[in-house]
Amino acid sequence: MKGHVNLDELYRQAARVNPRIGYTTVYRTLKLLTECGMAVERKFADGQARYENVDQGEHHDHLICLSCGKILEFTDDRIEKMQEEIAARHHFAIKDHRLEIYGACADCLKKEKNSPSPPLGKGGYRGICR
Repeated sequence: MKGHVNLDELYRQAARVNPRIGYTTVYRTLKLLTECGMAVERKFADGQARYENVDQGEHHDHLICLSCGKILEFTDDRIEKMQEEIAARHHFAIKDHRLEIYGACADCLKKEKNSPSPPLGKGGYRGICR
């Protein structure tokens, strides 16, 4: 599956293909795929474990909407270069990293603009924190 799926979503998809599959089988397979490096577990602000397929050599970062939960992937060579320069300046060898930017997506910003403003939420932004 593409994107960032939780265990329940993956189980429902697998059950459509094979209704006899068990939840435990999906869980164990996902754990094995993660251990083998074919999938990666991510936990964003809501604390729920989501999994994504690992594309060989294709690093990406995430924009996460705190209102609706949408997760957008992006790459930016300037950010990658800057991280390498900072690490080199501090004589630090990067083994892995992730960048997660939390805020509001375009759809939620439109909704906020068209509705009365709720009080500022956790962290100083508007919207529902998940």
